[in-house]
Amino acid sequence: MIVEGCQRWRARRDSYRPSGELFEPRSFEVASIASDNTARAFVEAHHYSGSYPAARRRFGLFERGELVGVAVFSVPMRAEVLRPWTMADGLELGRFVLLDGVRANGESWFLARCLDALRAEGFAGVVSLSDPTARTSASGAVVFGGHVGTIYQASNAVYTGRASPQTLRLLPDGSVFSNRAASKIRKSERGWRYAVDQLVAHGAPEPRGDLHAWLREVVPTITRPLRHHGNHRYLFALSRAAKRALPASLAYPKIGRPSC
Repeated sequence: MIVEGCQRWRARRDSYRPSGELFEPRSFEVASIASDNTARAFVEAHHYSGSYPAARRRFGLFERGELVGVAVFSVPMRAEVLRPWTMADGLELGRFVLLDGVRANGESWFLARCLDALRAEGFAGVVSLSDPTARTSASGAVVFGGHVGTIYQASNAVYTGRASPQTLRLLPDGSVFSNRAASKIRKSERGWRYAVDQLVAHGAPEPRGDLHAWLREVVPTITRPLRHHGNHRYLFALSRAAKRALPASLAYPKIGRPSC
């Protein structure tokens, strides 16, 4: 259920500001956030995913000293996500969260200043994915309406089409239990306990014995499948050389067109 307007967040629920509002930049500033702790707490409190990526750079949007937005530029799980750039010179915009009090067009102003800062550090480009597929809780309440990347279009990003389709596993609150989380449990990798706690918090019994067998049993009972037809993919080049490496942009997806 994608709607017209500028998407905002609070307590992991999205809302929309009317696009014709006047944004006053003089009330805001953008600054790097040195520690994951501040950015993580904000993202986990307000972003619908409730999760935090592997951050390389973090920026805050401050209104008169109060943190009202966070942008996290992260390392994707697979290097090919960053093409035509590499893990060394490219970043993914892993989380971008503005509170519902920030007026329309604040997001493009914030994003532009983040990109300027990354350009000054020598990064070549940024990849951003927009998710058009709505999420609902087990009770049917919409917890995320989906978006086609209007902010990236307004910022003249290159659109390259949709990422690969996949089947997601949704927890009862509408958040995603990721394949990466499941893999950590199977392999007892770092972070496996956090992934287990996600399932236990939603009603799974505490694991006893073989984690692989436990996971196989609880995932079908705690989660439900959602067929996802792929995120929209956008590229931002941060230098002239990087721009020359970009493909021609495809036509932007629009609100009102089928998103699946």
